[in-house]
Amino acid sequence: MTPLFDPALKEQLSTAASFLWLNPAYRSKMDKTRQPLSIDDIKSADLRLHRFAPLLQKLFPELQQSHGLIESELQAIPNMQHAVFPELPGKLMIKADHALPVAGSIKARGGIYEVLCHCESLALKHSILSSTEDNYLKLIDTDAREIFSRYKIAVSSTGNLGLSIGIISSALGFNATVHMSAEAKDWKKKRLRERGVSVIEHSDDYSAAVTAGRQQSEADPLSYFIDDENSSQLFTGYAVAALRLKEQLKAQQVAVDAEHPLFVYLPCGVGGAPGGITFGLKQIFGPYVHCFFAEPVQAPCVLIGLQADSEETLLSVYDVGLTVTTEADGLAVSKASAWVCSVIKNILSGVFTVEDNSLFRHLYQLYLHENITLEPSAAAGFSGPEHIIQSETGRRYLEQENLLGHLDKATHLIWTTGGLFVPPEEMKKSQHYGQQLIENNN
Repeated sequence: MTPLFDPALKEQLSTAASFLWLNPAYRSKMDKTRQPLSIDDIKSADLRLHRFAPLLQKLFPELQQSHGLIESELQAIPNMQHAVFPELPGKLMIKADHALPVAGSIKARGGIYEVLCHCESLALKHSILSSTEDNYLKLIDTDAREIFSRYKIAVSSTGNLGLSIGIISSALGFNATVHMSAEAKDWKKKRLRERGVSVIEHSDDYSAAVTAGRQQSEADPLSYFIDDENSSQLFTGYAVAALRLKEQLKAQQVAVDAEHPLFVYLPCGVGGAPGGITFGLKQIFGPYVHCFFAEPVQAPCVLIGLQADSEETLLSVYDVGLTVTTEADGLAVSKASAWVCSVIKNILSGVFTVEDNSLFRHLYQLYLHENITLEPSAAAGFSGPEHIIQSETGRRYLEQENLLGHLDKATHLIWTTGGLFVPPEEMKKSQHYGQQLIENNN
């Protein structure tokens, strides 16, 4: 079957210039009967994370204050808004997943959750736990660790998912293997190896690393492969963030309703993390939340994936003449998850593409005005408000959704996805490059 692809869109993508694409399949009200998961699945995942909280608190001292829950701050950034987005109506905030404890990125949400699901399943199977009402601290007893040491957990990653899964798997006593694609940063591989994780380096891109990792894991009956392209557990783990955000917004008296729209800007790689969060947000806030993905101009795989009507017709970025080359290693994915694309098809408002230079400019500006440090991929969302408020396409969306009269009361939430563990010299290099770009008007 020959995939259909809008020639005008293909031409626009091939220029590798930043633009906003509106999803023609978007429906402001989610048809919950047609979705593979429900709000009950998200609540069930949240309960599981609470069951594991005492164990995580024991394993990771940095979780003492949060009593074992891995969560990030909801933070207003008024200095950044005043200096960089002076004409933006409403309020600018970040969801600070760049500072998530344990793994230092958004991937701590889904990655750690799926490992905990597998751990719980094995613990019940081997009678380490008598039920889900049992004491989960038993999972770090010598007997439990001896059993877990017989099992392997594997994943393929451009970096951050591998970090989260490698860290939690090794902490629980599993043998962890991370297949790293060509885009992965050296410091991320080093950090994993220091924790006893086996890192297999691939010279090919992310999609090829997933295939290789999956094949190797399937050949071993004691190996469990966490599949970023096809995992409902990863997806549900990410979706829990929406429950937590609801409570944080309420605590800060930030309303989300017809008068107070919420715009959310999410950096996107293969699609699982932003897809899961979007799914959760739409379950909770319905038509009052508007989610947009941010993808590199050379790797807009989900934008491309949403053009397909089936997995067989799903194209890669190479098929439209792009290269997947970007400094945003976490977003350097050539082909989207077909499963994620099918789930978000009607609930994602749109996608905007981002040039690498804007990543560095924004990460420097955030450091300058708010003293917050990010890795490049985590800054992708900062291009969103400008696209929505100032572009012709963005205005069309605002008119279409009857939002023009409510912008003064809107909240623009940028999801900052990683950066906590970036080595200081690497961070300084990125910030210096961003500073140079601004000084040279690039």
